[in-house]
Amino acid sequence: MRKAIAAMAVAMAVGMPTAAQAHFQEIIPSTDIVAEAGDHTLSLDLTFTHPMEGGPVMEMAPPVRMGVLSAKGVQDLKADLRLVKRGEDKSAYTLSHKLQAPGDYVYFVEPAPYWEPAEGKQIIHYSKVVVDMGSGSGWDRLVGLPVEIEPLTRPYGLWTGNVFRGIVRHDGKPVPFAEIEVEWRNDGSVTAPSDPFITQVIKADGQGQFAYGLPHAGWWGFAALIDGKPMKGPSGKLVPTELGGLIWVKAVDMK
Repeated sequence: MRKAIAAMAVAMAVGMPTAAQAHFQEIIPSTDIVAEAGDHTLSLDLTFTHPMEGGPVMEMAPPVRMGVLSAKGVQDLKADLRLVKRGEDKSAYTLSHKLQAPGDYVYFVEPAPYWEPAEGKQIIHYSKVVVDMGSGSGWDRLVGLPVEIEPLTRPYGLWTGNVFRGIVRHDGKPVPFAEIEVEWRNDGSVTAPSDPFITQVIKADGQGQFAYGLPHAGWWGFAALIDGKPMKGPSGKLVPTELGGLIWVKAVDMK
């Protein structure tokens, strides 16, 4: 017991992360359903942060890749990214994109590796979100990211209380018993009673499938985490790498 307490004290002293400090790469659109009538311009915000805790915001280097997958294929949107400052003057990004035709659009980002000194590892979270404009089809298209969640539930038009289901894939293959972290993007209206309520943790089954009921309206992030190949850290030495496949979905209260 004394050893455990001592280890906890050391972890707190050096700022080691706990389950309540999960990193999430946000890719949040201004809406997940665009009306066919009116302006079809969409804005997306990219922030690397702790969504349930409302921060802190981590510094984002320029993304390696930013794009959208639709029925016409992949469109590169990296040139459209604009640097913005959030939190304590940390770099984040935003972009605007005009939808040209009805369809489902899978927006995705491959961020640059993020060095987490407290954990001694590089973090790369491949994140995506699906936006619909009068289609209802194409929402399950896979981008082909190294780690990716394939939705089994349509990832928009979700009521609060709906169950979201997906498959965790690594290089296209299901990941048995993958661990998935789940967080709600807090708007400041909810205070978690204790740390385990901040980051929900679930596991996929033997076929890489998982399910989660959405208990509150708003944006929810699902982060499937696996170990990647070691890569160089700031010192030039090989360090562990965390790969994440994220998808964001929005729940709406039924009124």
